[in-house]
Amino acid sequence: MAEWTPTMVEDRLESAADVFRSLPEVRPQGYFNAWPEYFHSFADQVGQEPRTRRPKPGPRDITLAEEALLWLRWLEPADARLLWLRANRKPWKPICWELGISRATANRRWQYGVAVIVWRLNGRRVPKKRSMGFICASAGKSI
Repeated sequence: MAEWTPTMVEDRLESAADVFRSLPEVRPQGYFNAWPEYFHSFADQVGQEPRTRRPKPGPRDITLAEEALLWLRWLEPADARLLWLRANRKPWKPICWELGISRATANRRWQYGVAVIVWRLNGRRVPKKRSMGFICASAGKSI
């Protein structure tokens, strides 16, 4: 495979969030519904919009999503949380409120987190004595 780029990492994290969002909810064992199933007649359905459902993710999608989720272990917990919130398409303002940081700081830390993942996926060790700007620029994303 070619070298990983920040865009590829972002897309993979977003698709992982989509996969986990589309999985069925976890229910306690023995959960059931005692109500009878209601069957709608044709007259009930006239004029209603058809319900379209997205297909459930396949085993390959789930495996790729789990792999992408494991990438977050390479980051500090706060940065991993920030990346996961952005992968779930949460707006910046609630993220900043939740983490107690400014918008610029959140964006810088998000770029840094993606850059660290890119470095690790490309088989390079992230230097501890270099700046965030250097790491982001070397990964192909400027601060």
